[in-house]
Formats: sequence, C-alpha cells, structure tokens
Amino acid sequence: MANRFEMLPHRRAIIDRRTIADALDSLPADNAAALRGGATAILKVTLDEGRREIARRLAANPVRGSETASAYAFLTDQIVRLLHDFTIERLYPINNRSAAERLTIMAVGGYGRGEMALDSDVDIAFLTPWKQTSWSEQVIESMLYSMWDLGLKVGHSSRSLDEMVRMAKSDLTIRTALLEGRFVWGDEALYDEAAALFDRDVVSGTARAFVSDKLAERNDRHKRMGDSRYVVEPNLKEGKGGLRDLHTLFWIGKYVYRVRSVPELVDKGLLTRAELRQFQKAENFLWAVRCHLHIVAGRAEERLTFDLQPEIARRMRYAERPGKSAVERFMQHYFLMAKQVGDLTAIFLAHIDESFAGRGRRFGLPSLRRRPTKLDGFVLDRGRLAMPADDFFAEDPVRLLQLFALADKNKLEIHPLTMRAAGRDARLIDNRVRRDPRANLLFLDVLASKNDPETVLRWMNEAGVFGRFVPDFGRVVAQMQFDMYHHYTVDEHTIRAIGLLSQIEKGELADDHPLTSKVVHNIASRRVLYVAVLLHDIAKGRGGDHSVLGAELAERLCPRFGLTPAETETVAWLVRYHLILSDTAFRRDLSDFKTILDFAERVQSPERLRLLLCLTVVDIRAVGPGVWNSWKRQLLANLYEAAEEVLRLGHKQTGRRERITGKHAQLRDRLGWDQARFDTYVTRFPEAYWIAESVDILERNARLIESADAEQRPLSIVTSPDPERGATLVTIYAGDHPGLFYRIAGAIHLAGANIIDARVHTTRDGMAIDNLLVQDPFGQPFDDEQRMKRLAIAIEDSLANRNRMADKLAAKLPARPRADAFSIEPAALIDNRASNRYTVIEVNARDRPALLYALAHALFQAKVMIHSAHIATYGERAVDVFYVADLTGDKITSGARLKTLERLVVDAAGGGGGARKAA
Repeated sequence: MANRFEMLPHRRAIIDRRTIADALDSLPADNAAALRGGATAILKVTLDEGRREIARRLAANPVRGSETASAYAFLTDQIVRLLHDFTIERLYPINNRSAAERLTIMAVGGYGRGEMALDSDVDIAFLTPWKQTSWSEQVIESMLYSMWDLGLKVGHSSRSLDEMVRMAKSDLTIRTALLEGRFVWGDEALYDEAAALFDRDVVSGTARAFVSDKLAERNDRHKRMGDSRYVVEPNLKEGKGGLRDLHTLFWIGKYVYRVRSVPELVDKGLLTRAELRQFQKAENFLWAVRCHLHIVAGRAEERLTFDLQPEIARRMRYAERPGKSAVERFMQHYFLMAKQVGDLTAIFLAHIDESFAGRGRRFGLPSLRRRPTKLDGFVLDRGRLAMPADDFFAEDPVRLLQLFALADKNKLEIHPLTMRAAGRDARLIDNRVRRDPRANLLFLDVLASKNDPETVLRWMNEAGVFGRFVPDFGRVVAQMQFDMYHHYTVDEHTIRAIGLLSQIEKGELADDHPLTSKVVHNIASRRVLYVAVLLHDIAKGRGGDHSVLGAELAERLCPRFGLTPAETETVAWLVRYHLILSDTAFRRDLSDFKTILDFAERVQSPERLRLLLCLTVVDIRAVGPGVWNSWKRQLLANLYEAAEEVLRLGHKQTGRRERITGKHAQLRDRLGWDQARFDTYVTRFPEAYWIAESVDILERNARLIESADAEQRPLSIVTSPDPERGATLVTIYAGDHPGLFYRIAGAIHLAGANIIDARVHTTRDGMAIDNLLVQDPFGQPFDDEQRMKRLAIAIEDSLANRNRMADKLAAKLPARPRADAFSIEPAALIDNRASNRYTVIEVNARDRPALLYALAHALFQAKVMIHSAHIATYGERAVDVFYVADLTGDKITSGARLKTLERLVVDAAGGGGGARKAA
C-alpha cells in the first residue's frame, strides 16, 4: 500500500505531517481537556484543508478516481498517525511500556485497501497482544473521541490477537474486513504477528468455503439491489457491476492465492494483461463517480439518483451529442463499465471454478439444465458447451451465433472461457456474416425459442455478439432513458420483455395475464411477435420519434432476418404503433364508443390486435417493478374486447341504444325493483351515464341513491375496495354545484390517495353522482378501513367548507428532489374530434402533488363541466385527460374560449397561482 500512496503527486500539499506534528508539540500542557481541544482544532483545520486540496485536484482532473480514493485514505492515515502520537506522547505518556501495553492500529475494509471517498467510514482495528490494560483502554478511548470530534465516521474494534482470530473464524464480514488489513501506525511487529496468525489460523485450509460464502453473499446482494447491472438509478458500491463486485474478485484472489495487489492476479493466471487494464479502468471510473457523488450529495451517498446524475455528468465533463444528453452519455458510459465488471467476474470465476469445483458442482454463472447431444464441432467440458480450439470461431464466424443456438436448444451452460473467446472474436462478425442466411436463422431460433430466450440473449449481449450481429441493437446497449419511469437501460428492458413473453407463452404468468395467456396462442406467426418485441425500442436515442424511426429500421432488418414481406409489414406496423393500445386505454374514455371505433380503424385486423396486446403487456411489465397493476390490466382488457368485437362484427356490433337497454335489463334484475319504480329511476339519468358505467357500478350507485334519498341525506360517500380494478371505488352523491370535482380531488389528495379515473354525472333533478377510482401512492387499492374512513371525512369536510383547502394542500407539499431533476414543459392538447359529444383536453406536465386538484380548479375557472377524467403517470411525467363540455352540455368550439381554456390549464399545470386561490 505504501507504493500506492507513493504514487500520489505532491502529497505534502494534501497534508504536511511534520509541520502539523510540530504544531501539536508546541501546544502548552495546561490541562488534558485544553490540550485535547487545541489538538482537535489543529487537526480539524488540517483535515478540512486536505479535503479541499483533494476536491480541487478532482475538479481539475475529474476522471482520476483511483488517485482521489488513495488521496483520501492517505490523508486519513496521516491524521490517525498524528492523533496516535499526540495521544501517547502528550495525553497518556508512559516511560517503560510493558509487553502487554503494545498497541497497533490496523486499517480494515475499504480504508485498509487504501480507497476512500469524502464521507467513507474510517474502519480501524486496535490490536493488543492480550487483554487490554487500563493504559491501552485510555489511549483507544481518547483517540476515538478525538476522531468523532473531527467529524469522522469511525467503524472500530478493539481486540486481542486471540479475540481477532476467534471472531474472524466465526464471522464472514469480520474475516473479509481483516483480509484487507493494513498497518497504519503503532507497534509494527505486533501487526506482523497478527497478520501471520490470520494467515495460519483463519485463512489456511478454508479457501473453498470462503469462495462459496462470498459468492452466495454476492448473489444475495444482487437480489437486494435489483439483480441487474442496468438499473437506471444504480448503487455504484453494492449494485451489480459496481465496486463491491470488483472487491469480491480481489478478496477471492487474495484469500485463495495470497496476492497482495490486483496486478498479481496476472502472475497467477487469473487475468490477462488486457483484462487487468479493464479492471483498473473500471475501478478508476467507478471511484471517480463515487468521489464526485459524495461531494455533490454532501453525504455518504452510494446511489446514483436522477437528481445527482446531471451534476456529476457536468463535473466529469460529458457533453451533449445529437439525440443524447450529457447525462445519458455519462450513464451509458457507467453501464458499459458495469458490463465490463460483469465480464471480468465471469472470466475470474471460471478460473476459480477450475481450481475448486468438483464434478457436478461449480462456482460461476447460473447454469441451465445440461443435456449432451449433437454439437456440430463444439465439445462438452464438464457439462458446459466449449469450443475445441482457440481458432474455432475464426474458421467460421457464424459459429458465434451457433454457440448460443446450441446452448439454447440443448439447455447447456456455456463455458466461461468460451464466453471470453466469443467476446474477443465478436469483431469477426461483419456484413458478410450479418447477411448469411445460416446466421440469421440461428439468431431467430434463439430469439423465438420455446426454452429460455431471455437467458441466452443476455449471454449473447454480455459477450458483445448481439450488438455486433444487430448493430442497431448495439447502439442501445447500456443506453439509459433519463426519466423516472424506465427502471432499466434499453437493451435490458428489451431482453426482459422477450423473457416475459416467453413466460406468458408457457402459461407461467396466467394469473397475472389471463387474457394475454389465451390470446398469445391464437397468433399466426410467433416470430413476428418476438421480432416486434426485439425492435420496438431499437431506435431510442436517435433524436426523433423512436416509433417512426424504429418502423423504418424494421423494414430494413426483417428481410435480413428472413421474414416474408407480409411479416415485415406487420412488424413495422407493430413497432410504429406499439404505444397506441396503452395510450388509448390509459388516456381515453373507453365508454365513449368513438374511442373504440377510432382505435379499431387504426388497427384494422384481429391478428394485429392480438399481437399488439401481447407486445403492450410485456413492454409495460418490463419497464420495472411496480409499474404493472390490476387497473392497467383491466383497461387493456376492456379496450381489447371492445375493439375485437368491432373488428369481428363490423357494423353488426351492438349499437348505443341496444347497449343501454341491455344494461337496464341487467340492473333491474340485480335490484329486483318493479317496472314502475325502475322506470322512474332510469329517467333521472342522461344516456351518457348508462354508457359510461359498468353494471356492477350502476348497481352500487342505485343502492346508494335509494338509501340516501330515503334518509334525505344531503351528502353520501361510500368507499369500497375493488380488487378486479386494483383500486378503491369512491362514490359521492350530493347536490351538484360548480367546483364540486376540484374540491373532491383536493380532499382525496389530503387523505393520501391518488385518483386514477373519475366519472362525473349530474342527474336531471340536479344531483351529482361521481364515481372515482383511487389508489395509494404505491399503485395499490386504498383498502385499509381506517384510511377509507379518513378519506370519506376529508371529502365531507371539503364539500362543507370546514377547512382551508389551499392552505392545507400547500402545507402538505413535500420536497421531490429526484423529480426536480427533470424539466417538463407543460402542454395542453385540445381535441374536438376524439369524441362526438365532448371536448377532450390532454394535459402533459411534470407530476407533482395535487396536480389534478389544480387542473380541475382551472377547468372550474374556465366554466366547463367535467364528464370524466383519466389520469396516467409515467415516472415524473403526468398525462391527465378530461372529457368536458360547456355549461349547456355542448362541445367547446369557440376559438377564443379554447385559447382561454388552454391558457388556464397550462398555467395550472406549470404551478400557476389559480388553484392557490381556491377554496
């Protein structure tokens, strides 16, 4: 480690230990408290100045991560040494120390490696030969208090040599920390004795168990962090492909082969010179990011969150390029480095595997079930697919595709050294190989496999073969999307979507996707669907509409893959319109028949509709955890079934009047009312009410209205969980008056719920019956009894003007630093063609608390009536759609009124003051 610190330039500019030691020596010895206080003040200034110098160097050379990490550790070393000497010489001097009063200070963990960021923990071990004496206890306690006074976050232990050995044997974390042990100061002979004991009594003979435990620990950590190195807000220390993975490699190398530095792994044959450079390059980059992260966040932050990414990209001098922002370029570089760490992990573990694993049990990549069969020149190496000679791929580069096709077909794991060779030889894939029908057939076999296409495509991507064979896919490898909606990079999202499609096709997700699990088996061409999933996002990051550009790419790529002209046309259409099903289902009123007709006219065929449903479901599911829910499933199913009827029956489908009559008959049967009573009830409602609501909600409304009218209640509120819709239905029956909906929206927000859908009706005798679906902030039903009671009380108080709504809403607004990283210009699109009866207003804005309340209040100011509201959120972006009419129930057609309407909602969406004056 001395060599590492000796590489630091101008170390005395960081800290001049001799000068500081002289200053400490010159402190007057009035009393112990004053002496300690004076020393703390000097050391605090020294520490702050050293940190400023390191930060200055990092700002001047923002990619020197390893040097910066060493500089922080070097500075900490000097502070600890000064503190040790001051404590034993000035505070607790002793002339003739006995053998029991020997004391050594050892850096462990990251500090022991000589790597620290600004706010890293200072992990130290105080070691004594036997049980601590009173003098050593005083010294250790005094040093710890002084370090805490300096603001250092100290992780410490105080043990005898025997205790050290016993604890290291019983606790893997302690053993790993001590493995990184490094002498800092004190009795060096005692440190040497401790190191020898550790090697002899702890490490010796336990290498296999240590490797197994560390790999299990790594796998658990990956699962906690999302089990992907392509999470768009990665934890750069603990996440997959992060620093801890590099540490694990070194720990294993150090434990098994007793190496003292990473370059020694080359001498042991574990890494090549080129791979060592990759290791050091990745380590340097990750440490640069981590050091910047601590400085920008002002704390020990390890997660690269959206609000911090732009500033770190700026500090590291990334610039914009056409189609890619600076932050997207920075994050793509990050993910490429994480991929490099993954490649090194696989290679390293292959060597460990050869050394330790017995037959039938191996360390390394998770294996598929292996079953030997005809292998076309490839061989089996302990159950894994391997190449027979080093030039096997060079002889015929199509074998690079054949490797993965055979692995999939025979459910074989690929030998890591063969994966290394595939990565090395991927450059052999040129246009000749890309045009080769054999290669394209092999690729399609993997893509549309009925086995496990996700795993094998991920292997292909890790080796770099995927991106070389489909260069347009290579462009989106490690490409993030700078928003809060997408959880993964584009390539990871795509591969996950293909995996989900495979699971649905096998029936493994039938409970989550009952309709799609049936529809997928009625599709004429499986490969059309799988190719469409592959290509649906392939044009992201090109500076235009990725759907349009992707369709153009599909027209070029599909013939190369071997698809027919008809299949190519279908794939291109699916890529072009892959968002139309979700956009229509989530942003339009599905009870408005024109919505269904317009959608069906765009789709045109039942086969396209089936393909589109499957593509849409896996696209949404692959965005990330928590994005899919029952409400989305219900909306997609409703639209699919309505459009399927139109496409199947054409003009023979049930008309508006027939649908109303059918609902009347079902409702009367459920209610059990006589004809006269039922007819009187029916006449209270306009046709739009009967079209908009399903029979189950019509029944709930009827029973509520019957009860409220009988008891002459001026306001009735009923809340009931609706598992089928994945939400809670809130029904309000009250005398209608202007501003009713915005007050309800504000009250629901104050109660901690979110409205996802709202239908607002007025009876012919002046009563309002509003049906709202609400969820909690995590997209789940708002179904706790106490919360539902609180929700009803909040609505009642709001409608009775018992509280100052605007003040309460303003007081509730929380800080949202992650969302604040995104700039979304509010916009309103007003469409008079989307509905025959209503003007449709679509508002795009940055999501924020009480946004719906602000927009509803703006519509109240514009003197329009809301018929329905449909709320969709995509991370930081909200898309709220309103079906409105003027006070006479007609569409809004006046140009002047439309301009005023647009101005009011855009102002409200942008946080304008209109809603603040409400209530």
